Amino acid sequence: MSAPARPGLSACIITFNEADRIDGCLASLAFCDEIVVVDSGSTDGTAERAAALGARVLTRPFDGYRRQKDFAVQQAGNDWVLCLDADERVTPALRAAIVAARDAGFTAAGYRFARATEYFGAFLRHGNAYPDRVLRLFDRRRGGWRGEREIHEHVSVDGPVQRLAGDLEHRAYRSLADQLRRLERYAQLMAEHDHARGRRARLANLVFNPFWRFVRGYLLRAGFRDGWRGLIYAWVEANYVRQKFIKLWLLDHGQRIV
Repeated sequence: MSAPARPGLSACIITFNEADRIDGCLASLAFCDEIVVVDSGSTDGTAERAAALGARVLTRPFDGYRRQKDFAVQQAGNDWVLCLDADERVTPALRAAIVAARDAGFTAAGYRFARATEYFGAFLRHGNAYPDRVLRLFDRRRGGWRGEREIHEHVSVDGPVQRLAGDLEHRAYRSLADQLRRLERYAQLMAEHDHARGRRARLANLVFNPFWRFVRGYLLRAGFRDGWRGLIYAWVEANYVRQKFIKLWLLDHGQRIV
């Protein structure tokens, strides 16, 4: 019996002002047959750096994370796609697992793998941060970036999903200020999304939801084992939940949040 055909694989990345991180991301994707970068108007040379490193670069105005990622997938030259953010990198162990699955003909509709977040010089290995399994390798004919939510977007597929060994490195935050700015924006977007779809916040949500997020991540999922980094991460994450429900509460009561 002949071996299964080796499917082509396209890497898809969306970018905006990621010149300081795009090199490492693209280098980790050298095993892919092509790399597609969709840039939303960077002013720091991100698009030029990506093109110089061999990526096919397209420019598209940003109108939402999910839409931007879906557009990138549709531009790929292969049906099997691997989607990354510019602040993520495929580790050697994950690369080996992906290559093995591809050599076997990709027997599932999609694949999940763990994502490890770098936080102030070390990777978090506990709490809500890890393993944070994400579905990023999939057959676009059987799924993709579905749904209406443009923030905390995710992939779904029709068919079996398997797990792969190895981590996807996530170098998410350049500084604490960078993290706080991002989470402030995410809280606003999530509050606006939930409000538009009829969800309403209760006063209890402002108190108990952040508390539960902290307890779940720091205690029940052993975030404390990551030391002071785990404590700060859990506290900041709980504050994000608090901000989200405060903003939703204000929107419910006809108040402006920006």
